[in-house]
Amino acid sequence: MKIRRAILSVSDKREIVEFARGLARFSVEILSTGGTARALREAGISTTPIAEYTGAPEILDGRVKTLHPRIHGGLLGRASPDHDRQMAEHDIAPIDLVAVNLYPFEETIARPGIARTEAIENIDIGGPAMLRSAAKNHERVAVIVDPADYADILDELEQNGGELVERTLFALACKAFAHTAAYDGAIAAYLSSLSTDVAPAEPSAAKERRAMPDILTVQWRRVRDLRYGENPHQSAAFYADRRSPLVSSNQRPSLASAEILQGKALSYNNILDLDAALACCLEFAQPTAVVVKHTNPCGVASDQAGVARAYELARATDPTSSFGGIVAVNRTVDRDLASQLAETFLECVVAPDYSEAARSILAEKKRLRLVATGPWRVGPDDTGWAMRSVAGGLLVQSADYPLETANDGDVVTERAPTADELGALDFAWRVGKHIKSNAIVFCRGSQTVGIGAGQMSRVDSVRIAQSKAESPLQNTCVASDAFFPFRDGIDALAEAGATAVIQPGGSIRDAEVIAAANQHGLAMVFTGQRHFRH
Repeated sequence: MKIRRAILSVSDKREIVEFARGLARFSVEILSTGGTARALREAGISTTPIAEYTGAPEILDGRVKTLHPRIHGGLLGRASPDHDRQMAEHDIAPIDLVAVNLYPFEETIARPGIARTEAIENIDIGGPAMLRSAAKNHERVAVIVDPADYADILDELEQNGGELVERTLFALACKAFAHTAAYDGAIAAYLSSLSTDVAPAEPSAAKERRAMPDILTVQWRRVRDLRYGENPHQSAAFYADRRSPLVSSNQRPSLASAEILQGKALSYNNILDLDAALACCLEFAQPTAVVVKHTNPCGVASDQAGVARAYELARATDPTSSFGGIVAVNRTVDRDLASQLAETFLECVVAPDYSEAARSILAEKKRLRLVATGPWRVGPDDTGWAMRSVAGGLLVQSADYPLETANDGDVVTERAPTADELGALDFAWRVGKHIKSNAIVFCRGSQTVGIGAGQMSRVDSVRIAQSKAESPLQNTCVASDAFFPFRDGIDALAEAGATAVIQPGGSIRDAEVIAAANQHGLAMVFTGQRHFRH
């Protein structure tokens, strides 16, 4: 399909001048509006204002400028004798390309104190209408919503003498409908989150917007198909949040943007385990290694000597479970760490990067997947939602951030923790957040030494952690993700050799639990906030 006439009307003006120059090389007539027209004229590019083309001025403060039969007839007319006759009768010429991106609604509502009236003025009407018209008629109209596509479109025009192929037109239409769907979803979510007690023209404080809107529309894009789901008889694919970057750029790492450097494609279970390992690793700024099995950390350690030493300590927590596990580290994998990783069968390793020496060593492990996220920002991201599907519905909650530190807690026992104990409690508390409930974590310094996960009673988690420990638990510190309902858990911790414990508190038997800790000489810190993980 040859491009002869184009509409360029963009809020995001990145690369639009270069794109227009490229179109001009193919003698494309360019129609434009407002700010886009000014930008093109200032760059010396010939453009016809939409108002001049339609013969109708922009009216109603710019709310109506492209809603005109010469525009939408030019976009929606098919190449048929009947449409050709009607278009000629009404002096409507075909429009072959539309490059439109919409008013920045999401950026507008992200600003603090935005009034509803200002947000509504940033709801684009003409833009989505043109996009939908062009995308519906994609057999003869190219529709572009992403500046990142400009260069590819110009390359294709160059290769094909000013024409675009059907495959390209269809792909662009799919992208356009996804774009307008996400845009409408953002508007519906915003409006349905507002308090009706605030006048439209008054600034709206964050507290006057519900965290959970009445209407929730979330959009993902397919990253890749997976060989199967949790089990071979289940089909599966990996989708990324449309807001996730395609490449990491010093942001919170994401598997959606990570690169697989070695090994076969990631499986459904690999991705779940990698995500769990990354989330735990992100709790720590110092060199840290996390070993995960079936989404539960089975060993975590931090060490200023580096990630090679941290991995050695993390693996030592539970060497049996580490076999076939997933490893995350928050530093570049170097030669020393690669040599250790090569000693054990592992499914995947995820890290910011790998040295050439490490890549060479790990290349011998043909079945090992190496995943590189690029540099990441340390610390959790306090935005976004956590979602889980249930039969017939979706559970949505805010992400479990931030995490309280041991220093923020209240000492409730006669004995306060020592400085060393306080540091160990903080480490154990950070790890415990990432272990399935009921969770118990014994640690010594910045190394886990026993982990009990996913049990129906808390005292059973204590006993399992004790039974799995590879070394004596004397002088260890313990974290519990939720309160102890009875003193039996404290008795078991003390018997195992623990000297300090951190927990949320909040049980009706807190006094009994505190008395047990005092009886055993344990120091106990209450955080006031639990971290269940189901």
